Amino acid sequence: MRPALPVLLSLTGGYVDTSGFLALGGLFPAHVTGNFVTLGAALAHGTSGIIAKLLALPVFCLTILVLRYISRRLKVSDQRALRILLSIKLIFLISGGACAIALAPFTDPDGFPLVLTGMLLVVAMAIQNAAHRIHLPQAPPSTLMTGTTTQIMIDLADLANGTDGDTGNTVRGRLGRMTIAVSAFALGCGLAALLYTIAGVWCFALPPLFALGSLCLVLVPEQTA
Repeated sequence: MRPALPVLLSLTGGYVDTSGFLALGGLFPAHVTGNFVTLGAALAHGTSGIIAKLLALPVFCLTILVLRYISRRLKVSDQRALRILLSIKLIFLISGGACAIALAPFTDPDGFPLVLTGMLLVVAMAIQNAAHRIHLPQAPPSTLMTGTTTQIMIDLADLANGTDGDTGNTVRGRLGRMTIAVSAFALGCGLAALLYTIAGVWCFALPPLFALGSLCLVLVPEQTA
């Protein structure tokens, strides 16, 4: 698989998570465990914005369960299945972005407009996570950076301690891929924050372009030497 695809997915993950958090009352579309933290904070402080965070996990899980079940029943090839998943993700990112732009401002943190927009983005990120996990198992995760950062530090320590031969090459290769993934995710976060500050909810117009780019990478045949 083209090495640019995992990088673009990481960029998308960071961008959507940050824009969702900023515009949708602290909702993480891609980082499900983060919603547990913000949900606990909302309950502790007696604030609103609970419904979307409660729905995020079951919607995320149900999306992956249904898509995996259907893809196994249809028995499509891995390449075709990846194309289908990325196409569906594109549709949901377009829908989520359109809702964000059309329904803003979200004056009610528990209102239907915010919940609808948030769940569309959660579904899109669930699809990305499923596609990445199933079809790009060797690539670093595109949304979970804690484990990736931990492995980067472990690899740096191992290289500093002296690692030669095939083991050293493996460590250096993994370190490079993971460093790029974390950097792309961080770039997505920064870009989302910047564009949200400048353009507000219009920042949601960009993720569909990222998704379209990801889809094009798997639709265009690779060049062979």
